[in-house]
Amino acid sequence: MNMNEKLQFTREYQSKIPFVTHLGLTTEALSEGTARLSMPLPKHFTNSLGTAHGGVIMSLLDVALCTAARTLHPDSIGVITIDLSTSFIGGGTGAKLIAEARVLKDGRSLIFVEGEAKNEDGSLVAKAMATVRVRLKEK
Repeated sequence: MNMNEKLQFTREYQSKIPFVTHLGLTTEALSEGTARLSMPLPKHFTNSLGTAHGGVIMSLLDVALCTAARTLHPDSIGVITIDLSTSFIGGGTGAKLIAEARVLKDGRSLIFVEGEAKNEDGSLVAKAMATVRVRLKEK
């Protein structure tokens, strides 16, 4: 499968996840063990300070990290987040947020990933690390 086919496959399976559709997440780029996603930041995704709500930021990061992990396991049913740790560094502002994720270590069933969410101007909003489990097809 070439990269355009992988991007199309990723967008298709993500479109079947109602929450991802609700958030308006878009996978912009993929490579082996990496992913770049974006998400619009409408007013109803903000907190009382007018910046991106922490739960919205964590959701973007969760999907980005899992997408990066899944690039290394195209034959799997998918991946499941086991642990997600997020540090909030700055406010999420502007028209959209961007998340970049990469695999740190790919194991047989567990994958360690990290990533960051940024504003369009490149300013850092949050960093995250996660452990995800690969769900293999039944034999």
